[in-house]
Amino acid sequence: MPALQLESVHKRFGDVVALDDVSFSVPDGEVFGFLGPNGAGKSTTIDIVLDYVRPTDGSVSVFGHDAQADPTAVHARTGVLPDATALAGHLTATEHVRFAIDSKGADDDTDALLERVGLDGVGDRRVGGFSKGMRQRLLLATALVGEPELLILDEPSTGLDPNGARRMREIVREENDRGATVLFSSHILEQVEAVSDRVGILADGELVACDSIDGLRGRLGSKARLSVTVDELSDAAIEAVEALDGVVDVSVTGRTVAAACPDDRKAAVVDAVRTDGATVEDIETGEASLEELFAAYTGESQ
Repeated sequence: MPALQLESVHKRFGDVVALDDVSFSVPDGEVFGFLGPNGAGKSTTIDIVLDYVRPTDGSVSVFGHDAQADPTAVHARTGVLPDATALAGHLTATEHVRFAIDSKGADDDTDALLERVGLDGVGDRRVGGFSKGMRQRLLLATALVGEPELLILDEPSTGLDPNGARRMREIVREENDRGATVLFSSHILEQVEAVSDRVGILADGELVACDSIDGLRGRLGSKARLSVTVDELSDAAIEAVEALDGVVDVSVTGRTVAAACPDDRKAAVVDAVRTDGATVEDIETGEASLEELFAAYTGESQ
C-alpha cells in the first residue's frame, strides 16, 4: 500500500484549471521531491491531500484512507509544515508546540522538539517577534509532533540561513531513517536533489515527469553537462549553441559555454562554439543537474 496516491485528480477554480489529470503514488518510506514553477499547482495538490480543498474529479488516499472521506485519519498520521502565516503571533513557541502535542494526543517533549530544530532557549518568547527563519523552524517542530508517518514539507527552506537549511535536510534524513515518508516541495532545487529518492514535476497543472533524477536524465536523453572553453567566444557562437535542438540551459562564463545535452549532440555543441573559427582550449563533461532537468521538463530552457 502506497503512503500517498493520487488518481486522475482534476481541480478547477471557475474557468481556471489548476490541476489536470494528475496521478502519482509515493511508496511508504520514500522521500518524494515535488517541483513546479509558481502557479503550477503544487500547493493546490497539497491542499487536496489534506482536504483543505476538494478536487473537482479524482481521488486521493493516504495509507489507504480516502483523503476526502476520512480526513481525520489522514491528519492523525501526517505532519505538515505549512506557510508561516499559520502561526499566532501572541502565543509563545512553547505554546504552539504544546497545542500541536495536545491536538495529536502525543507525549512529545516540548523542549526537546524546540532544541532539535535549533530553537532551544526561546520557548517563552512570543512568535510575533520571530524572524522568518525562526518561524520556519517552529513550524518544522510542530510538524514533527507524534512521529508522523507522512511528513509534508511545503517550502521548508524559506527564510532559513545555510545552517538552518542544512539542519532541515538532516532532519528529513533522520525522519526518513526512522521510517517516515516525506513529501518535500521546494523552489530550492539543490535542497530537493540532496534528499529525494524520486521527483515529480508539475507544469501548468499537469504532471510532466515523475522519476528518479537519473531516470529523468535518461528520459530526456540528457545525461551530460558539457562545457567548452575557446580562445575567443563570439555572440554568433553563443546563438548557434542556443539554437541547437536538444540542447538546454545554455550559460556563458568568460570564454566558456556550458549546456546540458544528449550524448549524440556533444559534437554539434563543439562545432557551434567554433562557428567563427575559434580554437577549443578545454572540454569538460558532467551530469545534468536537477536545475537543468527542471528547466527542460517545464519548457523554461533556452
